[in-house]
Amino acid sequence: MDLRHNKNFKAGAVITAIMVTIILVGMVWTPYDPNAMDGKAKMLSPSFRHLLGTDNFGRDIFSRVVEGAGATAVIAAATVAIGLTAGLIIGGLTGYYGGWLDEVVMRLNDALAAFPSILLALVLVALFGSGKYHIILALGLLFIPSFARVVRAEVARQKALDYVASARLMGAGDMRILFLHILPNIVPVLLPNVAIGFNNAVLAEASMSYLSVGVQPPDASLGRMLNEAQGYLLTAPWYALSAGAAIILLVLGFGLLSEGMGGVDHAS
Repeated sequence: MDLRHNKNFKAGAVITAIMVTIILVGMVWTPYDPNAMDGKAKMLSPSFRHLLGTDNFGRDIFSRVVEGAGATAVIAAATVAIGLTAGLIIGGLTGYYGGWLDEVVMRLNDALAAFPSILLALVLVALFGSGKYHIILALGLLFIPSFARVVRAEVARQKALDYVASARLMGAGDMRILFLHILPNIVPVLLPNVAIGFNNAVLAEASMSYLSVGVQPPDASLGRMLNEAQGYLLTAPWYALSAGAAIILLVLGFGLLSEGMGGVDHAS
C-alpha cells in the first residue's frame, strides 16, 4: 500500500504537522509569558485576548498549553531515543548471536515487562528524584525492553536471508553485517513501533506530571494542568479541556501515523 493513498497516514501527518508547528513556534514566541501571573485576570473565559481563557493564577492558558505540549513532546522524543538506541544495540546483538546471551537478556526483558510501567517509573523517580531529566531517564530505561524485543525478532529473521549469506561470503564481519546491512533493513518495521512508543511516552509523562512527579512548577505541563483544572470542571471547563485536547491531538496524530505505516506492505 502506498502511504500517499493511506487515509490514516495522511490524517496523522496533518495533525502531527500542525502540532509540531505550534510547538516549534511556541519555543520562540507565545502570546503571553506562560508563567506570568495576573491577579486581575483569574479564570477568564476564552476570548480574542485570551484564546483559551486564563487559569486560577491569571496565566494565559493557550501559552501554557503550547509550552506544556512542547515539554511533553521533547520528553517523549528523548524517551523514545533512549529506548530505541539501547534497544537497537541489545536487540541487534541478541537476535544476531542468540545463545546464552539471548536467553539472559530476554528473561530480563520478560521480568521487566511483567510489572506495570507506570509503577516502575514511579519507583525509578523515587530513586532518581522528580523533574524533567529524571523523567526522561526513568521512562527511557523502561522503553528499552519493548524496542529490544522487536529488534531481536526482526534481526533473527533477517540474518537467515540470502543477502546476509552473500555479505558473509564476501568477507563482511559480524558487526558490519549487523549494523550496515541488517539494521537499515528493519527500519520500516521499526517506524510504527517508534510512533506507538512516542504515544506511550506522551501518556506516561502526562500521567506522572498529573501525579506531580514530572515537570515541576512553574514550568507548564499538560498533566499538571489537568490536575490543577479538576477543581474547576464546572466553573471553568475550558481549563481542563484545553490541556486534554492537546494530549489527545498529540496521541491521535502519531497513532494514525502508526496505523497507516502498519498497514503498508514493507516487502513490496
